[in-house]
Amino acid sequence: MSQKNLLEVDWSQIPAPADDGGAAHLKGLTLPAIGLRATDDNSVDLSALPGRTVVFAYPRTGEPGKIALVDDWDMIPGARGCTPQTCAFRDLFADLKAAGAGQVYGLSTQSNAYQTEMASRLHLPFPVLSDEKLALTRALNLPTMEVAGLTLIKRLALIVDDARITHVFYPVFPPDRNAGDVLDWLKANPAKTPAKG
Repeated sequence: MSQKNLLEVDWSQIPAPADDGGAAHLKGLTLPAIGLRATDDNSVDLSALPGRTVVFAYPRTGEPGKIALVDDWDMIPGARGCTPQTCAFRDLFADLKAAGAGQVYGLSTQSNAYQTEMASRLHLPFPVLSDEKLALTRALNLPTMEVAGLTLIKRLALIVDDARITHVFYPVFPPDRNAGDVLDWLKANPAKTPAKG
């Protein structure tokens, strides 16, 4: 099956993921010190970032005109929609920053080279992090799925305040609404500013 337009999706024809409890343990966890390669060629340690950070994770973005990873990709609950999710974060990036997100990152287990092509093609204003070696995925025990011999992160979004996960969006469906849901949460839950001494 060729992926013609990755953005035009009839979500009523796509199975929604169920809450399998795979992210229930994440809220309150402190991020481990793990460096991940970003599409801007930096190494990013999410645990070292001050303030509020938004991290949205997804299984795998596709490339227009390329064959899907497996023929029934769209029928795997939670698989379809990585590009619409990413584009929604792109389109709301300025609003997310204005609502208190100091940093925004995408995250997948795809290679940095693959992510860099996608980030360039989609004109992303934020870096995407590669957890190709599954270091962060395993350290946090992120919910995953196995497809075609690959370990992929199930779609979720994290609000991180000074290295601590304070909110988790999981499961995420439809994916193109995730950025708007995150923005609404940020507006309703402003980050606590440290007291001035």
